[in-house]
Amino acid sequence: RIPAIKDRLDMPYLDAVVHEIQRFIDLIPSNLPHEATRDTVFRDYIIPKGTVVIPTLDSVLYDSQEFPEPEKFKPEHFLNENGKFKYSDHFKAFSAGKRVCVGEGLARMELFLFMAAILQHFNLKSLVDPKDIDLSPIAIGFAKIPPHYKLCVIPRSQV
Repeated sequence: RIPAIKDRLDMPYLDAVVHEIQRFIDLIPSNLPHEATRDTVFRDYIIPKGTVVIPTLDSVLYDSQEFPEPEKFKPEHFLNENGKFKYSDHFKAFSAGKRVCVGEGLARMELFLFMAAILQHFNLKSLVDPKDIDLSPIAIGFAKIPPHYKLCVIPRSQV
């Protein structure tokens, strides 16, 4: 049958992979500009009212205390010791606070369903040895995009 959102509970590793992809690629490392609405003290610094603040989400997504070895792709960052999915408050791929993406829930659900459907019907094969793949993102303005890859998508019926 085609995957359903209820399957997420029974597929914690796939859910962890989807979250780790988003954490690892850090697509938009700098959030939109915000303005302090009142004088604020943050980590012993005073941020005066009216100051423009541009939060950096990568400081959270790559926090080594929350995500050991953050520079490595490790779906285990989102799994507990029993192999169950573990959400992290440091997962801010969709921004944070009042400006969090209103479509976050829908996007997370769609990404899971899309990945599950692809893996259900296809085998994925790299055209180069996986150890030779450079995962370093390409910085373009305020965004980081993954490099281009070539991938064979082989229908499971042909395997």
